[in-house]
Amino acid sequence: MARSFAGVPDVTRPGNPRYDQACRVYNIAGIPAPAEAVIAATVEQVRAAVRHAAAACRPIRVMSTGHASLSRGTMDDALLIRTELPDAVRIDPYTRTAWVAAGTRWEQVITAAAPHGLTALHGSSPTVGVIGYLLHGGLSFYGRRHGVAANGVRAIELVTAAGDHVRVDAGHDPDLFWALRGGGGGFGIVTAVEVELIDVAATISGTIAWPAELAATLVPAWRDWAASAPREITTSLRLLNLPLLPHVPAPLAGAQSLCISGSAIAATAAESDTTEQTVAELLEPLRAIAEPNLDTWRTVSPVEVLRTQMDPDFPIPVRSDHSLLAALPDATIAGLLHTAGPTSGSPLLAVELRHLGGAFATPRQPGGAFDRITAPWLYFAAGLAPDDDATEAITDQFAANNAVLAPSTTPYTAPSFVENTHQHQHTFDAETARAVAAIRQRHDPDGLFRGDVARGSIHALTRPSS
Repeated sequence: MARSFAGVPDVTRPGNPRYDQACRVYNIAGIPAPAEAVIAATVEQVRAAVRHAAAACRPIRVMSTGHASLSRGTMDDALLIRTELPDAVRIDPYTRTAWVAAGTRWEQVITAAAPHGLTALHGSSPTVGVIGYLLHGGLSFYGRRHGVAANGVRAIELVTAAGDHVRVDAGHDPDLFWALRGGGGGFGIVTAVEVELIDVAATISGTIAWPAELAATLVPAWRDWAASAPREITTSLRLLNLPLLPHVPAPLAGAQSLCISGSAIAATAAESDTTEQTVAELLEPLRAIAEPNLDTWRTVSPVEVLRTQMDPDFPIPVRSDHSLLAALPDATIAGLLHTAGPTSGSPLLAVELRHLGGAFATPRQPGGAFDRITAPWLYFAAGLAPDDDATEAITDQFAANNAVLAPSTTPYTAPSFVENTHQHQHTFDAETARAVAAIRQRHDPDGLFRGDVARGSIHALTRPSS
């Protein structure tokens, strides 16, 4: 069944192909099942959908590309509005900004910006949506140099609970502009953003890998290098258990591997030699320990950086876990390798340690409600969960990993890495939480968007004074 309400196209219910299209996601372990769903292709359609939901007393849930669907919770009584607006990207090389419509993926933006010698603080996959990533802070592989991606947002266009389409920035409703950037959602439906672009003269990126049996030597070496690494480079270390599939590089398929991936950026031609030296100082000592069985680190285009992590760009069912770590001592490394390493029988596809620090912790200018992340290390793990038995095994593995990590774990999380409804987000301090909640109440007094508020977003990551 499909119905039209005051310009809303195809407000659909289960059983309609358009309903299924509106509910499609990348993590098929979290396919939403709202009472109604609609695909909005214009701002006016978004406004009409909001009016319909308000008249029907239906809470609104919002989705664009369908990433992080497992974090969304139930939508039984809700209207799901999927935003897929055209005119996706407009690059202004003179102001070094991009105007990006809701539903746009990062690959579209980076492809459009690259001919101008510009790029953005994008995510690790070309299919990740720009809007959701930025509203949740955004941790880029250029972030140790440039900080949390949301700090580069210059303006946000959104439809409010009253059905108005407004543009907010530092000079127009600055409180709402502040809260939107990492405040946990529930303020309205963002239809577009204007975001800063960054200069790029050269990017060096790739993945280097060894059999996981060498991890006990390589992980501490990577950690020690990272302690004094220049801000120009951001890296992650992963234990990967990848299946024998055509899209998986042969050296990584069928056995556990240890991989170090990342990106280094030179803003000007004069920086290129220094950037190359930075990468060499990371890789050469590791290559001297043991010859890698895969090494793709090289100078690449900004568009190619999007595929450095080799994230799948097709839907799969995934369960994941996340925490932020205050330290990475030898005992923690040894314990994690014992529980999730090559002799553990771990069912996880990936266990990742990402190096933060640098501008992630010390933003160059005040940003949004979530404008920094002070922990030096990020932990993320994921497993393929096609059924209940696999989910149970993955959950047990998460518990084993967390027991080892507990002495180093902070009580905080990075917003975009919490992908389940059981783990609360602990993002900012209580004072910030109260300010965000007051702004949300002012703009959505009836709680039309309350279902999209991140669980636990009232909890606290100590936010140092600027």
